[in-house]
Amino acid sequence: MSGRKSTNTSSFSPPLEGSGEALRSGEAIRLSPNFFLRDVLEVAPALIGKLLVRQFDDGRIERYRITEVEAYRGAEDLACHASKGRTSRTEIMFQEGGTVYVYLIYGMYWLLNLVTGAESDASAVLIRGIEGCSGPGRVGRKLQLDKSFYGENLHNSSRIWVEDAEPVAEIKTSKRIGIGYSGEEWENKLWRFYV
Repeated sequence: MSGRKSTNTSSFSPPLEGSGEALRSGEAIRLSPNFFLRDVLEVAPALIGKLLVRQFDDGRIERYRITEVEAYRGAEDLACHASKGRTSRTEIMFQEGGTVYVYLIYGMYWLLNLVTGAESDASAVLIRGIEGCSGPGRVGRKLQLDKSFYGENLHNSSRIWVEDAEPVAEIKTSKRIGIGYSGEEWENKLWRFYV
């Protein structure tokens, strides 16, 4: 995956309200199911600044601020895997939002996507960057993802979840990266959000 930055950018100011309810877990506040049951174009920018939490096999828990995402909006979006239909690979995307969709690229990188929307919506947010780590392949490697994360429930997982955090004042937008195959209409959507 390319880590290059697009030059076609604009600014997006996320709403300060409507980020969904959160569930308290000790001191931390895990995002509730309602957060992910919205349109992917609401969820994607709202994820910027939130904390992606990973509990590793050795018991260590690390929190990473989300810095870059891309929205993929269901079967109509020709850059989205769901545009090819319901398959064993994309099945989880057709389930209710709040689960993990991982897939392998180049035989070595597991990419992390968070499913959004109602059942059959088939939308997801690709996590392209976390603080100190840019590029979806590097993110997957840092989080030590593998096929076992496919379908993981973000609401009750003990391995991976998202916690609330202070909202980001300004979010930049640009075209998604590496989707030239989808055609000009979809390639030009400003559905990449980052700080």
